[in-house]
Amino acid sequence: MLDKLPHVEDRLLQIPDPRHWQGTDGASHAPRVLLLYGSNRERSYSRLLTEEAERLLQHFGAQTRIFHPAGLPLPDDAPATHPQVQQLRDLVSWSEGQVWCSPERHGAMSGVFKSQIDWIPLNSGALRPTQGKTLAILQVCGGSQSFNSLNQMRVLGRWMRMVTIPNQSSVPKAFLEFDDTGRMKPSPYYDRLVDVMEELMKFTLLLRGHGEYLLDRYSERKESAEELSRRVNQPAT
Repeated sequence: MLDKLPHVEDRLLQIPDPRHWQGTDGASHAPRVLLLYGSNRERSYSRLLTEEAERLLQHFGAQTRIFHPAGLPLPDDAPATHPQVQQLRDLVSWSEGQVWCSPERHGAMSGVFKSQIDWIPLNSGALRPTQGKTLAILQVCGGSQSFNSLNQMRVLGRWMRMVTIPNQSSVPKAFLEFDDTGRMKPSPYYDRLVDVMEELMKFTLLLRGHGEYLLDRYSERKESAEELSRRVNQPAT
C-alpha cells in the first residue's frame, strides 16, 4: 500500500504490532476505527485530512469506516430512527477507536461536527457506546494555526469516556496543504498526521479487550450492588 503513501519513508514507517507488548486480549481481527469529519463542503479540508488519516490507518492494518454527515438532521430535529442517525450509532458501536476531525469556525468546532457527537448517546440501555474506545483528534484551520477545536474535542472525548491519545494534529492554512487531486502535500504537518495515526493504532491495540476492566468504577459497582440488594430484599406482597 505504500504506493498510496508517497510522502513517507518506508524504512522509518513501523506497523504497530501487539507482539511488542504483553497483556493484549488475543483478538485477531484488525482494529476497527471510525472517522468523523465536520464539513459538508464539496472541497472539505476536514474530509481530505480524514481521508489521509484513513489511508495511514489502513496501511497500519486497521479496518476503517468514514461517516459522511451530509443529510444528518440536527439533534432532536428528527427521531433517533432516522437512517443517518442509526448508521452513525451503529458505526460508533462497531468501532474500537475513532478519529475526529473538525474545521475551526468562529473559534470553535463546526456545528456539522458537534451535531454528530450530539446524536451519540452517553448511554444505550446498559451500554455506553463510547466508553473505553480510543480517540485521536485533528483540526484544520482556514488561517493561522490554532488549537481551539482540538481543545474542545479533547474535553468532549473525556466527557464521552474515551481514551484520548496525547498527540494531536492542527493544520493551518489547510487550503495550501492539499494538491488539486485532494492529496496532502509532504510537510511537517503530514509527518505529524503520521505520528498521530501511529499512536492511535498503538493505543487501540494495547487497550482493546481491557476497557471493561480499566474503566470499571467503584461508584458504578456500588450503585449496581444497591440495586441488586433492593431487588432481592423486596417485601413480600
